[in-house]
Amino acid sequence: MRSTMRRWTVSNSVSACWSVCVVYLLAVSVIFASSVTCGSACSVHRALRVANSSSASTSGRHVRSYVHLQGDVRQRKLFSFQKFFLRIGKDGRVNGTKSKDDPYSILEITSVDVGIVAIRGIGSNLYLAISKKGELYGARNYGINCRLKERIEENGYNTYASAEWRNKKRQMFVGLSAHGRPLRGRKTRRKNTATHFLPILV
Repeated sequence: MRSTMRRWTVSNSVSACWSVCVVYLLAVSVIFASSVTCGSACSVHRALRVANSSSASTSGRHVRSYVHLQGDVRQRKLFSFQKFFLRIGKDGRVNGTKSKDDPYSILEITSVDVGIVAIRGIGSNLYLAISKKGELYGARNYGINCRLKERIEENGYNTYASAEWRNKKRQMFVGLSAHGRPLRGRKTRRKNTATHFLPILV
């Protein structure tokens, strides 16, 4: 009887110990699996958060790049706000014409630097230039007077100002009067629509 009780006690102790070990192993495996899952999920979440924050910061910032304009060549007609086509005559005179077929109104606009262009008349083979005194004329050879700042204004028109010369720290612009005559750069202003031109495809 005593031996039977010992066997039962020993067997029960082994069973109990084995059950505890199994429960312990199951608990450890569950904890490990959950920690791995959490770690993976947390890593993915962090990666997405970083990606979203970087894309948000990039999309929220408007960066202008003018590098693509360098070396760009365009054939255009410059149609003024005063309803004239800018022309460079063979005699070097710059003025406006109402004729759509005037061969001297076809211009070649070449980007020579970031935001800087040179404008050459196809028919006259002369460059649009602004002298130090603000006078418009056609130059036979490209020089510092031919360097013009091109800018798109709020109304969609372009302005062209001397990149070299200023009058009392104010920019001097290419402009045509209401009669199609060239304006002196000293009398021009950016907001004056006489200096506004719309580039039209030839």
